[in-house]
Amino acid sequence: MGHYLRNRLLQAVVVILIIIVGNFILLNAVPGDLVDVLAGRGGDMDADLMASLRARFGLDDPLPIRLLDYIRNVLTGNLGYSWPHSQPVLDVVLQRLPATTLLVILSVITSVFIGTLTGVFAARKAHKLTDVILSMVVLVCYATPIFLTALALMLIFSVQLGWFPLSGLTTAGAEEGILATAADMGRHLVLPVVSLSLFYVAIYARLSRASMLQVLTQDYVRTARAKGVSERGVILGHALRNALLPVITMAGLQITELFGGAVLTETIFGLPGVGRLAYDAVFARNFPLLLGILIVCSFIIVIVNLLVDLLYMKLDPRVELTK
Repeated sequence: MGHYLRNRLLQAVVVILIIIVGNFILLNAVPGDLVDVLAGRGGDMDADLMASLRARFGLDDPLPIRLLDYIRNVLTGNLGYSWPHSQPVLDVVLQRLPATTLLVILSVITSVFIGTLTGVFAARKAHKLTDVILSMVVLVCYATPIFLTALALMLIFSVQLGWFPLSGLTTAGAEEGILATAADMGRHLVLPVVSLSLFYVAIYARLSRASMLQVLTQDYVRTARAKGVSERGVILGHALRNALLPVITMAGLQITELFGGAVLTETIFGLPGVGRLAYDAVFARNFPLLLGILIVCSFIIVIVNLLVDLLYMKLDPRVELTK
């Protein structure tokens, strides 16, 4: 285990280094920089002033030198400075990270629970009317774009019915206290979580249904039934554990996708998360902040993938660690 973890951590360092180099080169190939943005906001800016600002920000150095300086700073925990926020990049990202993390965790839990439950139920009613209806609903959820689902939910439940807040994570002037704050945040997160979850509910439902149908034909399941184990015991005690293996793999992929792709949902619902921060950083040409977001998200994704591999091994003893 120790040797495996060391190898995975070394691989993670290499992957993150490649991500840093690749994204640094790509972002610096984009026309314009922070000084151009400041010049556009302030009207006509003197050329000498722009040159001095570029020298102050280190933007006039050759690309290889800037890249080496940036890698050296990252290794010491310095992800740069966000001038529009007047704060270090790491502090800005960490301020927005809890909102995105909460959104991702709730979306994964919701989609895994509902999707797996739907798939198991459909497998037990395979090729019957219930299975057909569930398959049609799942297909609609899968075919509907996430942003369209988000807009439809907002229009119905926020604008017309007024059941949930329109945007934001908290209500200004709401009651203080842990329970009151949690309830307020919960009401704000219902629609974003549902809009992100429906697409993945469809995926988990199809995965768990197919996996359950395959597992139910195995010899150990027939043996359990021959011993007189109830159908509920067969499903929960014997079949479900092995049927969850592809679901666990997909859950890891969902976490990585949501951390990198929650921009639309956070923008539509006005959530103060990392996705919305990255969106604003692109238009502000705030490349240090954008690189910092990519590094932090890459680190989280690498850790999640490692945990998924370990959990997969725990659920299936046949899987061995590759040294």
